[in-house]
Amino acid sequence: MTHFINLTLNGLASGAAYAALALSLVIIYQATRLVNFAQPALALVAVYAAYTITQLTGSYWIGFAAALIVGLVAGALVERVIIRPIAKTSQLNAIIVTLGLLLVIQGGVGMIWGNEQHGFSYAFSYVGRFSPADGFALAAVGAVALLLFLVYRFTPFGLRMRAAAFHPEAARLSGVKVGLMLTAGWGIASLIGALAGMLAGPPFISPNVFDVVFVFGITAAVVGGLDNPFGAVIGGLLIGLGMSYVSGYLGPELATLSALVIVVLVLSVRPDGILSRPTARKV
Repeated sequence: MTHFINLTLNGLASGAAYAALALSLVIIYQATRLVNFAQPALALVAVYAAYTITQLTGSYWIGFAAALIVGLVAGALVERVIIRPIAKTSQLNAIIVTLGLLLVIQGGVGMIWGNEQHGFSYAFSYVGRFSPADGFALAAVGAVALLLFLVYRFTPFGLRMRAAAFHPEAARLSGVKVGLMLTAGWGIASLIGALAGMLAGPPFISPNVFDVVFVFGITAAVVGGLDNPFGAVIGGLLIGLGMSYVSGYLGPELATLSALVIVVLVLSVRPDGILSRPTARKV
């Protein structure tokens, strides 16, 4: 029983990072129907910025704050300067551009900081079956999810964000600055992606450190439902738990395969994800 509890706690902790990345993907998909393949690259820039600031100041928390700020600004700039002009012509072109951004940013990070691994000290210890670092990851993602829920449901800003995402033309006629809301959405999503990077990156970072994490993040988003933020969190935790149980009972070599099994099982029952929203169909 103790082993099962430990696996559960570890699975929830690792799933928290997947949930945060999935949440960042869902926020953008809700508003634009665009899967942002550049999200791990934006998180990468934020984490390397945090690494640099931490090296200069000696404070992890100053670096942590810098990562969130860089993530917010980078996401907003990418939407406003690159994605918006291209999305007006073709959504497929915008998706291809995000893939290109992923490669360009990874290459740029490698040129600036080098392709070798860098040690990145963490504020919390990884020692123990359920370490302080695991507890912080769960608490941070839980706090972000709760804050997003409160903002989206109970504030005028959240109402404008939802209106811009689901009914952009009606929102525009009502005086909502839809473009500004989309930029804000990208910024918030990138900030959450930076948080995911800070949770999943240390203690070692490299230009390709988030490749696997992104695969699990997008898997979590698909499992939970690409149009439901709460589903993204559930999907991330489910992927983390599934991989932890399989690793603990069947061996770590099968852990990655378990994520694929979860996707197949969920989509065979709920093709649009566990908490996907019902869609109207013309007949």
